Amino acid sequence: MTTRAGFVALIGEPNAGKSTLTNRMVGAKVSIVTHKVQTTRARIRGVAIEGESQLTFVDTPGLFRPRRRLDRAMVAAAWGGAADADIVVLLVEAHRGLTEGVQAILDALKERSPEGQTVALAINKIDRVKSEVLLALTAKLTEAYEFAEVFMISAEKGHGVDDLRKWLAAELPEGPWLYPEDQIADLPLRMIAAEMTREKLTLRLHQELPYQLTVETEAWENRKDGSAKIDQIVYVMRDGHKGIVLGNRGETIKAVGKAAREELEEFLGHKVHLFLQVKVRPNWLEESERYDEMGLDFKDGNA
Repeated sequence: MTTRAGFVALIGEPNAGKSTLTNRMVGAKVSIVTHKVQTTRARIRGVAIEGESQLTFVDTPGLFRPRRRLDRAMVAAAWGGAADADIVVLLVEAHRGLTEGVQAILDALKERSPEGQTVALAINKIDRVKSEVLLALTAKLTEAYEFAEVFMISAEKGHGVDDLRKWLAAELPEGPWLYPEDQIADLPLRMIAAEMTREKLTLRLHQELPYQLTVETEAWENRKDGSAKIDQIVYVMRDGHKGIVLGNRGETIKAVGKAAREELEEFLGHKVHLFLQVKVRPNWLEESERYDEMGLDFKDGNA
């Protein structure tokens, strides 16, 4: 019996559906999904099994023009994830088509993709456009880059995802599996827990603030009764931000804590006691420890 294993990097513009596709492939929530762009900060790996193949999905941050240190570190992580992968899947939104951003990614792929690397195209959100638009877009994209294969999918609804997973499974190199059979992510649980809380904050808060905060799991205690006590800190940059995160009489942070706790309980399969603190750290975006906690390289953020 021949087993296969390897890494599949999902790349694309912010909001192209990479996290949704990772979660759909793995069958569990390992990557945070919000309607806000640039939500995925670290290269989150989700592990899926298809027949005798073990696929490890690297969900990279969206590729965009970076402005700040954090942005630069995120883009470096995305290209690093693509370079290390056995197969790269470029996700393009059907209704947005060949944008400037997609063109920039195609140009960069020609330069950065290691020789012999398999690159596939997945046109996502196909339910949003008519078939003739899809055909025209496919022709345009396949003219711009020589893809090994093209897939039409809806990551959210699941259309075409099984075909993509089967194809990927067959294309991976032969070899032993890299992770235990029951493992679905190689991120530490502390980081997954922090990401879940950050997702809830991102969904509750508006405009720029979500990009000005980060969440870290400070302590994790597994109790004798089977429950877990988790302490997390939400770092913000200004006193005013702290007030917004806390909300009137602490209502916002309470609602965020409740939503994050419920999702953690579902994910872990046992009771969770979640305690959130909000602290002001004006320069957290310039502190290397914060980047370590996010799984990013601080040095990659240098201009």
